[in-house]
Amino acid sequence: MDSLAISCRNLRKHYPDVKAVDGLDLSVARGECFGLLGPNGAGKTTTIEILEGLTKPDGGVVEILGLNWRDNERELRERIGISLQETQLSEKLTVAETLRLFRSFYPSGPAPEQLLVDLSLEEKRDSRVGKLSGGQKQRLAVACAIIGDPDILFLDEPTTGLDPQSRLQLWEVVARFRAKGGTVLLTTHYMDEAERLCDRIAIVDHGHLIALGTPRDLIAKLEAANVIEFTSEPLLDASAFGSLKGIHGSTRRGEGWSIRVDSLADTLPELLATIERHHAKLLTLSTHAATLEDLFVSLTGRELRDA
Repeated sequence: MDSLAISCRNLRKHYPDVKAVDGLDLSVARGECFGLLGPNGAGKTTTIEILEGLTKPDGGVVEILGLNWRDNERELRERIGISLQETQLSEKLTVAETLRLFRSFYPSGPAPEQLLVDLSLEEKRDSRVGKLSGGQKQRLAVACAIIGDPDILFLDEPTTGLDPQSRLQLWEVVARFRAKGGTVLLTTHYMDEAERLCDRIAIVDHGHLIALGTPRDLIAKLEAANVIEFTSEPLLDASAFGSLKGIHGSTRRGEGWSIRVDSLADTLPELLATIERHHAKLLTLSTHAATLEDLFVSLTGRELRDA
């Protein structure tokens, strides 16, 4: 049996004004939770829609569970579950009716009543879908995605709009799905979610793969354990502090700077002295341990939620 759940080679999708996906290579092992991260317009949604069989690529090879969409669409539809960024469900049906309907599409799967409990929707079982909140609709969409007991679960920003408790509950659902051997391909705007759930992460920008690895390995690419963020008036030029001891690079972030450093104790006093020496006023200052978010900014120059 093929050890890969998902594979794409030299994947391409071009539109008249943009190359959404431009020669992308990805492979996801069976049983893996794989994260696909990128700013808006990076090509990640187009990529996941191609892998889901919803969009035809202009070029490249795509294999899902060792099969291709051209010859095996019916079988693949029965073996994958999809939760889109926005899932349009019939607003006239109740939650329970919706789950029973989706369960009828598949030969096997969990009981609808159990999913109501797992997704904290049991109190809404008789409510019409149109009356649900955004977060409740999102949880229902995930329930519909897993009710066919799929081999692969595609989750496109599944926790957007959810409260913290609902996010944790959804993480538990993903963990239970994986415990049974399921594979997950996840896109998210939450770096803590990616670090918590994903075995490996691919960062894409402008249709290209720019980084790939485990969360720990990717963070290590920063070559710095800590990050200092500050704003000043006037804003200093990078040349003013770039040669300070222990600095591994800097990136403009909002109205200030994000600086990657080895030791806060060594660099911070020198930085403050430099700001004072340039007759600038320190406006804000914060420090934290290096995260995936910092790597993302260093690689793309953009926040993950940039438009």
